[in-house]
Amino acid sequence: MLSIDPKSISERENYKFLIGSIIPRPVAFVTTLSEEGVLNGAPFSYFNIVSSNPPMISLSIQRPDGRQKDTARNILKSKEFVVHIVDEQNVEKINKTAATFPSNQSEVQLAGLTQVESIKVSVPGVKEAKVRLECVLEHSLELGETVSPGCDFIIGRVIQYHIEDDIYEKGRIDPRGLAAVSRLAGANYAKIGEIFEIERPK
Repeated sequence: MLSIDPKSISERENYKFLIGSIIPRPVAFVTTLSEEGVLNGAPFSYFNIVSSNPPMISLSIQRPDGRQKDTARNILKSKEFVVHIVDEQNVEKINKTAATFPSNQSEVQLAGLTQVESIKVSVPGVKEAKVRLECVLEHSLELGETVSPGCDFIIGRVIQYHIEDDIYEKGRIDPRGLAAVSRLAGANYAKIGEIFEIERPK
């Protein structure tokens, strides 16, 4: 088996190793509002659950060349954001929002996504997602080298759920109905494949 010291390879090589081995990764589409009121939207695959009591999620927003992204900057200023689950029906439009746009342009509008008002936060969501989570900022950390942080690590508390009626029954979400997609390496995504069950030992 090949053994590699992460310090012996470049940042790009570390990135490729991690995104190629930690798969599949769920994809969050995150909307935020700028100080000027522009609705920003961007997808992130460094995303997961932190806690269910209280409900919290995490986002790791990378800083390419040390530059803080609009999403992180907006969350840190407004303390609010909306997370959407990316699925087979909306992934094409959401992928368009990953392009680099000036901060005064709305990726949501440019991708042809439909803005929808939130209940408990001022940040709108998008109608095309079957699940969306209204969040407030719980914690934020700058991680990486002390001279130049590599990412903004965001922990958000979920304060409102929105879910499509026909995929939610008896407190459970139908995974086939949700049809969430996951991120692999490069330009590759994956759909929900074969589902199997293994009982947890008591």
